[in-house]
Amino acid sequence: MSAQPPRAAPPVPPHPLADALAHGPLVLDGGLSNQLAAQGCDLSGDLWSARLLADDPARIEAAHTAYARAGARVLITGSYQASRAGFARRGLGPAGADALLRRSVALARAAADRAMQGAADRPVWVAASVGPYGAVLADGGEYRGRYGLTTAELERFHRPRIEALAAAGPDVLALETVPDTAEAEALLRAAKGCGVPVWLSYTVAGGRTRAGQRLVDAFALAAGDDQVIAAGVNCCDPREAGQAVRLAARITGKPVVVYPNSGEGWDAAHGTWTGEAVFDPAAARAWVAAGARLVGGCCRVGPAEIARLARELAGQRGT
Repeated sequence: MSAQPPRAAPPVPPHPLADALAHGPLVLDGGLSNQLAAQGCDLSGDLWSARLLADDPARIEAAHTAYARAGARVLITGSYQASRAGFARRGLGPAGADALLRRSVALARAAADRAMQGAADRPVWVAASVGPYGAVLADGGEYRGRYGLTTAELERFHRPRIEALAAAGPDVLALETVPDTAEAEALLRAAKGCGVPVWLSYTVAGGRTRAGQRLVDAFALAAGDDQVIAAGVNCCDPREAGQAVRLAARITGKPVVVYPNSGEGWDAAHGTWTGEAVFDPAAARAWVAAGARLVGGCCRVGPAEIARLARELAGQRGT
């Protein structure tokens, strides 16, 4: 019986993401959970969208594809709320949990590869989401921080999931929705030496981290770290974004990442969103002028808004 010919490698972006940022802004995707809900998925339970990594991965790939079709050039994986601890509650051991983390990257990569077919000059990158410890608590803790854990304890929690995600070959790790400088420090330590660049993105309110720390101090953690290719904010009110972008650019000297939510607020006690949606894709032009190079949306920002955002930023990339 003859040996099978080697399988052709899937297309990958021809240039590292960090290099691409020098040529102008790239559009990120929007909220994965709201797109999954629009597709009819049940996101109840502590694992939220991460449950579908095990139960219905095709739905996650379909959501990534919807954003790629809308014009997103960076797809963020469905691993935000995924962890060994979370999957252990479903009876999965460390090996099974790590396999699902790797699957999250494979699903986004499959959607990215499909989007690149016939458009090799428009690469689509994959960012592996590393959400905060508070997301795993499923009690709104990512909007508070200060969990009562030391930086070393948080580092030990995050390292296995970072190692599993990095092994799957994403283009960047998205250390995102970080509410607290202690957790930011833990995440950067856990990612050290993983072989994949990172972006560091805080969730903020009132001009400070959710834990109340000054953004000057928060962004300073990224300033001297060569592994960090971008720093900024996400999952915040869009009206906070402009000031945060300017500050991140000044303090870090790096490209800025910004992907606010719709402007509505999450009521963890009742499991619902409240308030007014104020996300305006037109505001992205000012963010880019202030230094933003990775621009998208977070919770409650869907493919329609990302398509409008892509149109707003069309033509702003150099060669």
